[in-house]
Amino acid sequence: MGGNQTWITQVTLLGFQVDPALQCFLCGLFSVFYTFTLLGNGIILGIICLDPRLHTPMCFFLSHLAIVDMSYASNNVPNMLANLVNQRRTISFVPCLMQTFLYLAFAHIECLILVVMSYDRYVAICHPLHYAIIMSWRVCTILATASWVFSFLLALVHLVLILRLPFCGPHEINHFFCEILSVLKLACADTRLNQVVIFAACVFVLVGPLCWVLVSYTRILLAILRIQSGEGRRKAFSTCSSHLCVVGLFFGSAIVMYMAPQSHHPEEQQKILSLFYSLFNPMLNPLIYSLRNAEVKGALRRALTKERLI
Repeated sequence: MGGNQTWITQVTLLGFQVDPALQCFLCGLFSVFYTFTLLGNGIILGIICLDPRLHTPMCFFLSHLAIVDMSYASNNVPNMLANLVNQRRTISFVPCLMQTFLYLAFAHIECLILVVMSYDRYVAICHPLHYAIIMSWRVCTILATASWVFSFLLALVHLVLILRLPFCGPHEINHFFCEILSVLKLACADTRLNQVVIFAACVFVLVGPLCWVLVSYTRILLAILRIQSGEGRRKAFSTCSSHLCVVGLFFGSAIVMYMAPQSHHPEEQQKILSLFYSLFNPMLNPLIYSLRNAEVKGALRRALTKERLI
């Protein structure tokens, strides 16, 4: 390494390079989305915590998904909103690396929680008589804890590999947050090891779990087709189709982002893909997962009725 290379103290997030008028519009639009993300997930989390009838394995994992979605969006979106209205878009390098670490951790957790939820639906539909035994509270707690611990450890591996690199510029990141691939472009050393670890993590956290989810829902679909009751078949299919929508949006955008050849999606397209799993998915999850769940809708109705009576 050359002797004139220095450690970067701060970087500039270029964000969305559009006209000022469009920047104000995007700031307002994304602010509304972010508000709905916090409000929707907060309501779901509060209802699950307060209503004893929702203390079930499925709602237990839904509460974890709500926490992850709020944390995931809050890690990236507020800084993006500030940069849309602020001409000075700099961020210190240490907070930038912390943003990268948390972004990776929450993304990994969401992947694993979605897989656990698909397993829960598989047991509920394919093995209903053994559901209470298989999905005991001990098993649910172990699955949730393991998802959080493993995700943070894997994100820590990425962070350690980043910290071993010397960074000498450029001092600009062409993104709206410190996304790991964009951060690696600031390094003035070989990043092939980082790229290999990112790809391996994608195979382990994205492709592997996605295959597991698809196998689970294939078996669920076969079990649904054997249900004699038309109403029961419709209810089960409605729930599972909504889950597959979330899985498709999240896993699909992430796989295209990190596993497709770089030439197929330039930096501007990367920003759009990042919006899907940074903002749109956390906003849609309460609608797709929770508000299509009869138990959650019933609890929400009871809470609203009680509020009106008071």
